Amino acid sequence: MEKTESFSIKKWKEDDRPREKLSRKGREVLTDAELIAILLGSGNRDESAVGLSKRILSAANNNLNELGKFSLAQLTQFKGIGDAKAITIAAALELGRRRRLEQALERVKISNSKSVFELMQPVIGELPHEEFWIIYLNNSHKVLQYTQLSKGGITGTLVDVRLVMKRALELGATAIVLVHNHPSGTLLPSDADKQLTKKLKTASESLDIHVLDHLIITEESYFSFADQRIL
Repeated sequence: MEKTESFSIKKWKEDDRPREKLSRKGREVLTDAELIAILLGSGNRDESAVGLSKRILSAANNNLNELGKFSLAQLTQFKGIGDAKAITIAAALELGRRRRLEQALERVKISNSKSVFELMQPVIGELPHEEFWIIYLNNSHKVLQYTQLSKGGITGTLVDVRLVMKRALELGATAIVLVHNHPSGTLLPSDADKQLTKKLKTASESLDIHVLDHLIITEESYFSFADQRIL
């Protein structure tokens, strides 16, 4: 059977080709599929790079955050995606994630629960496992440091309260914010979440260190103990 050329981007009008379109009109006008197509460079014998990109995005529910979770093995399941192209896609999406993190780090003052979410969502919002973090703040509620306290399920036995307080005193922190993620997507605090919050709040009060909030973070939203008045 003769190889088809009908899907070749080279046959498209110049303004419709992703690379030329970006050069002439700017990156903002390109669709997600067109940007991914530039990374791929080519499609397969049955579809153009744009068509292949659309199919990949469709498998990720047309959501770049979901696509960012795809493993190399998942990406190479698509016809026309070998190891090199899969690595290129993964690297580009990781750069995007790190860019979001750097933008969040510029907002160093914690003014409300939303600012905590903006800081920590790029760090833990998309993880497949639970992590518990402490944000240490000064008098102006500017971030001194944020540190991972535990990885895995949240239980009191996994948290060394003395270590939390020791670090707070070393940094001269006057307030802390507790943050952990729920990979399941649920925003309801568990009994263990509530018990741990109470345990850390009791310990910090004796040192005049305030627990300002405890956030449960998911990929797209958050639950704030302070906002719900259960802190």
